[in-house]
Amino acid sequence: MSKRAYISRYLLIIKRLKAKPYSNKKDLEEYLVKQSERLQMEDENFTMATSGKTIGRDLNDIRALFGIDIEYSRKQKGYFINQGDMDSMNFQRMMEAFEMFNSLNIAQDLAPFIHLEKRKPQGTENLYGLLHAIKNKLQIKFAYQKFWEDEISHRTAEPYALKEFKNRWYLMAKDGKDAPVKSFGLDRLSELEITNQPFIFASTDNIEENYRYCFGIISPDDEEQQDIILSFDPVQGKYIKSLPLHHTQQIIIDNEDELQVKLKLYVTHDFIMELLSYSDNMKVLQPASLASTLRDYHKKAYLQYK
Repeated sequence: MSKRAYISRYLLIIKRLKAKPYSNKKDLEEYLVKQSERLQMEDENFTMATSGKTIGRDLNDIRALFGIDIEYSRKQKGYFINQGDMDSMNFQRMMEAFEMFNSLNIAQDLAPFIHLEKRKPQGTENLYGLLHAIKNKLQIKFAYQKFWEDEISHRTAEPYALKEFKNRWYLMAKDGKDAPVKSFGLDRLSELEITNQPFIFASTDNIEENYRYCFGIISPDDEEQQDIILSFDPVQGKYIKSLPLHHTQQIIIDNEDELQVKLKLYVTHDFIMELLSYSDNMKVLQPASLASTLRDYHKKAYLQYK
């Protein structure tokens, strides 16, 4: 059986249990048979085993490979996925990747109809090694070059987490050079070496909490987060509702004239650049200092074309 068949079966089982918890093996088998027939209609060379015995092995493999905890409920007489918020987010991302994987496999002759982004993130070849170092709390060494500096620096750091932002990956690590937690773009990181030197992760270094009120990868050290109120025109507002700017976003006004939202954030360069991208489709109502900053940026941009 092809690797694609194994992966397809694993993720179809996950998808089914997410949509219909407490399915038993018979339910899963019937679902896989139908999905297998559908996939064969799209690709006549595709085959996938669907027996109950195979499904039993799959449930164990899914736990081991994907870290998804599938349990059996004696009361409900079926299987269900036991997951927290982080697991749920990982599941959604995995399912998105699976749907894209299947779509591209069955659409090899449909190239004129599928247009993928030509840009791709760089530095992802180090993801696995960095995850290993983070999980096992091992110091790392690497070469790093900032965009605004010609010289390459060599760092020793304690890796804490990985963060994605705008199709780029960043390493959050405590730099041995000057101690604070910093972000390092993986596209600028090279010569990665995972040492045997362990480190102790301090309980005060809560990465998620440090970035709770951040937009992007910049975390101010001595600033307070602010209440920010933005007004979007009705069309842009639909996009902001379907993909919120930040998890703190709350809708204040939503009518035919505007969408008004409130956020609680640090005002950082990342956030200002995001607001500038909305041009005349957005207005800052609060705080006045942020409105003034954007006005100055727009004025400078205007003067470049005079």
